[in-house]
Amino acid sequence: MQVFAAGLFAFTSAPAHAQEPQGAVSGLAALLRGLDKVNGRTIDVEVPIGGTAEVLGLLVTVADCRYPAENPTGDAYAYLAVRSPRDGQIFFEGWMIASSPALNALDHNRYDVWVIRCKSK
Repeated sequence: MQVFAAGLFAFTSAPAHAQEPQGAVSGLAALLRGLDKVNGRTIDVEVPIGGTAEVLGLLVTVADCRYPAENPTGDAYAYLAVRSPRDGQIFFEGWMIASSPALNALDHNRYDVWVIRCKSK
């Protein structure tokens, strides 16, 4: 359990190696959509930066959510960690782009999670 806690602590800030596009602004929260592929149920969840929320059967932590400064409703991207609430198994950790969720997608047999947009206010 200590290894998991240390890994989660290290995740709480966005990675230093990530390159930020010119004019990108960090939002206050990320709006995520979850899909249960078995029964077709969807849910939208707003997760504050640095926060964790349950999205269907998964725990999702949002380290950062960024969007173009000149277009707050434009293409958002967020750094997420998606893990099991039972054993802490990490299913996904990395940047996810709202307009291209399949580019760097969650690989889970039952659930899907993707970024809709960042919240700026």
